[in-house]
Amino acid sequence: MAAVLTTFGFVPQIIKMQRTRSSKDVSLATLYQFSAGVILWALYGFHIGDVIVIAANIISFLTLVVTISLYHYYRLNPD
Repeated sequence: MAAVLTTFGFVPQIIKMQRTRSSKDVSLATLYQFSAGVILWALYGFHIGDVIVIAANIISFLTLVVTISLYHYYRLNPD
């Protein structure tokens, strides 16, 4: 359950950015910091051979890539 909650933790932020068409209230530093953390967790998962840790953190990273992309898109294309 913890993996599911953290894996999809940024989905509400993605939905909010799409709904408001804005990323002004989003911290880019937080997104990059969290991305670095999930990459390190994925590497740890590879080290210990834990598929759950690997999968959860790769999916988390992919949602963060989407979030960061939307952040930059809405910064460059404000309404």
